[in-house]
Amino acid sequence: MKTVYLAGGCFWGAEKYLSLLSGVLSTTVGYANGHTQNPVYEEVCAGNTGHAETVRVLFDETVLPLTSLLNLFFEMIDPVSVNRQGEDTGDQYRTGIYYADEADRPTVQDALCRLQAETTGRVAVECQPRLFFCEAEEYHQQYLLKHPDGYCHVPADHFDRARQYTEGR
Repeated sequence: MKTVYLAGGCFWGAEKYLSLLSGVLSTTVGYANGHTQNPVYEEVCAGNTGHAETVRVLFDETVLPLTSLLNLFFEMIDPVSVNRQGEDTGDQYRTGIYYADEADRPTVQDALCRLQAETTGRVAVECQPRLFFCEAEEYHQQYLLKHPDGYCHVPADHFDRARQYTEGR
């Protein structure tokens, strides 16, 4: 089992998308790589904590290699958008890959280099070690499972593609 932290805009949609992938064992939403300890949602949304809304992804690399997980993550985000995904704006909605294991850094960097080669514009996805992660409040965990009609910046067809990837394995 491996862990990676992925910031892809509002964590509600990112968590749902990632949780649908075969090989993902669990997802937890929270706040990563800011400069305050134990922030709460309102503080993060106020834009003064430096945290990104992030999903901690525990996955089985024998089923879903990190490179494949990252490629699927890239399909979900707008990789050139700075501090914005969909209609959500602010530094808490930036994109990033925060690795838990230093040994994963070359894989992440290679994936980002390939993405840049395939992308028009400058890729804005951060690549950093996971310095801090604080779980979000319980009501945010699996929010779209609890509220199927809740707000989501991820288009519904992305969820369909995640399911198809899973079914195609």
